Amino acid sequence: MGTIFYAQKHVKRYTSGLHAVNIAALSINVVFILFHFVQTHIWYDGLAQDTSIFTSQGSVILLLVWVLLMENKRRGMFFGKPLRIWKDIIQMARKYHGYVFSWAIIYTFWFHPMESTSGHLIGFLYTFLLLLQGSLFFTRIHVNRWWMVTQELLVLVHGTMVAYMQYGMSGFWPMFFFGFFGIFVITQMHGLGLSRAVRWVIGGVYIGSVLLVYNGIRGWENLDEIIRVPLIEYALVLVLAGIIALLIGIARLLTFKRRRPMDEPSAS
Repeated sequence: MGTIFYAQKHVKRYTSGLHAVNIAALSINVVFILFHFVQTHIWYDGLAQDTSIFTSQGSVILLLVWVLLMENKRRGMFFGKPLRIWKDIIQMARKYHGYVFSWAIIYTFWFHPMESTSGHLIGFLYTFLLLLQGSLFFTRIHVNRWWMVTQELLVLVHGTMVAYMQYGMSGFWPMFFFGFFGIFVITQMHGLGLSRAVRWVIGGVYIGSVLLVYNGIRGWENLDEIIRVPLIEYALVLVLAGIIALLIGIARLLTFKRRRPMDEPSAS
């Protein structure tokens, strides 16, 4: 977080190459990745032995929801149409997103031991890419729309593969696959500059995949699982926007009270 603060105070411009502070952030991440590897093989468990798995999952969900809110103006929320959200909320989300994302990624990184199981390896690959993205602030690749949406879509791959490896075809992998694929169709693909024809094709692939899986594998009685992830994330966008609006209101109230001139003494 210190590198982010330094960059916001002293760098302030985007370049195609790395700033010195980017190299520092990357180096710090490498050191602590190695440290976590050693820590796992000596003490094994990280935060998992003391905290709930839902805290780790919640930190990742917070990151994904924050991105949806932050990108609302650029790509919209529903089929290219943005929600009417107070611009100060979006500005605050953009200004402080680095600190929140840094905490979320580092928390989930230290939650899991560095095991060599397939699920752990996939999860750590995703985490390493997020750490890389977080270290590339104020570079052009950091705001490249294809690179950014790749970071978002990797949760589809990770969630689906882990669910499938744990429970097989009868498990709840479609909830993750169609849930995050649905968010891509509804929101994320509209920020990529794709033509209308390409977006219709992607939407058609989504619908065709749903028909194929639920007609032949899952059964129509389980169709509701495809909307669980989108419903949760879009609802949390509104909750997050409300929380940020509340924080802005509190900050302005406190600022107003500090700046208000002292009451003049009454005339005697």
